[in-house]
Amino acid sequence: MLDKNILNKVLDEALKKGGDFAEIYIEDKSTSNIFYDDNKIESINSGREKGAGIRVIKQGKTSYVHTNDLTAKGLLKAAAAAGRGAGPHAIFRPSIALHRNELNLEEELLSEQLSLADKIQHITAANEAARNYSREIRQVTITLGDVAQAIQIANSDGELIEDERSRVRMTVNAVAAQGNNVQTGFESAGGIGGWKLLQEVSLEDMALKAADLAVAMLAAPAAPAGRMPVVMSSSAGGTLIHEACGHGLEADLVQKGLSVYKDKQGQIVAAPGVNVIDDATIDGKYGSYKFDDEGIKAQRSILIENGVLCSYMYDRLTARKDGVKSTGNGRRESYQYKPVPRMSNTMIGPGHEDPEHIIKSTPHGLLVKKMGGGQVNTTNGDFVFEVQEAYVIEAGQIKSPVKGAILSGNGPEVLKNIDMIGRDLGFAIGTCGKDGQGVPVADAQPTMRITELTIGGRKMADGPHIKKIRRQ
Repeated sequence: MLDKNILNKVLDEALKKGGDFAEIYIEDKSTSNIFYDDNKIESINSGREKGAGIRVIKQGKTSYVHTNDLTAKGLLKAAAAAGRGAGPHAIFRPSIALHRNELNLEEELLSEQLSLADKIQHITAANEAARNYSREIRQVTITLGDVAQAIQIANSDGELIEDERSRVRMTVNAVAAQGNNVQTGFESAGGIGGWKLLQEVSLEDMALKAADLAVAMLAAPAAPAGRMPVVMSSSAGGTLIHEACGHGLEADLVQKGLSVYKDKQGQIVAAPGVNVIDDATIDGKYGSYKFDDEGIKAQRSILIENGVLCSYMYDRLTARKDGVKSTGNGRRESYQYKPVPRMSNTMIGPGHEDPEHIIKSTPHGLLVKKMGGGQVNTTNGDFVFEVQEAYVIEAGQIKSPVKGAILSGNGPEVLKNIDMIGRDLGFAIGTCGKDGQGVPVADAQPTMRITELTIGGRKMADGPHIKKIRRQ
């Protein structure tokens, strides 16, 4: 991408007015998306975005400037602007060592290797499969998207990282109707490494699952209300853990006093056997990467171990404040944003119980197999979540499906009320929003039982720390 001599000059310019640390993040990103609805392709769009973000940090304060002018003149101008906020400081001239990270492209099925015609063929076959499933299916919406990204990161610590990334995503939404009774089913899949995903996940199978759920919900009675045990299936993914717990373990929220986990390292915050992990190194997962967006190598971080809070998720800035090393969780949506601590693939680790035994051991309760959208108060962990797919448990047996279930509770309390943890593990994907920017993530959980949760409830009033979550 850019020559080391130019990078050196840019970093020098950024530190001329003072600073403890300077960084340049360069990105070249191509995207492609297909939106299919009402038996036809509604839109096909693609684009390419190139630019650089320059950051200067001094005494914990950040100055950030971005530009799409990648000429030496344009970069030096942006660097000078980023450095203006700092006071007098000696000029630091970094000695940059190149540490390349190159993907083995010959082994990857990149997005451009799946032609537009092939993509459309997969989409139309999936649409036909869903519509032929039942005459109650009224609408099928399918999206396919991919992104290919090349990045270069250099900083005044003498580091230079280069990386290439490829990520794909596909979704199916089926709508079934009987008169005024309208229900939906939703399926999504995604991962890094390009369209080899279609060798592992069938878009037609996704469409059939979405259609089956939508039709099944037409005849489902309303969910029971009240407080009762809830078994969270591994197929639900870790949405609840990501939203109601994970954000509270991000170091910037902790340092700002916006997390219930502030000052609780070393304390018991969950039930015995509960392990919460953030792992960006898992092969192929949607939230994985080789390096974070600050050039820190991806890591597997144990946040809660056997119920005890061990660590938070750090980027460079928050790690400096706490005098620790970054956990490789500095992420940004694009070069237009500064990095902040973000999750990657976040999960509750599997336990030792047979998932079927967990259900058989539950006399009465609710089995949640798929989550929907909701709201979370990131300050105290209170949440309200819609459930897309749920079943009544009676005498240890899965009974009829129910619709309209809403889970409400508190994330930290949920962690303490888990009494059975299965040995399975299921993943879900999404786009996590924070500070006005979104990044791809995955979350996971085993089948587990929560001793008591409120079914029913109501939406929370909007506020500065209320986060709305869309189904992804």
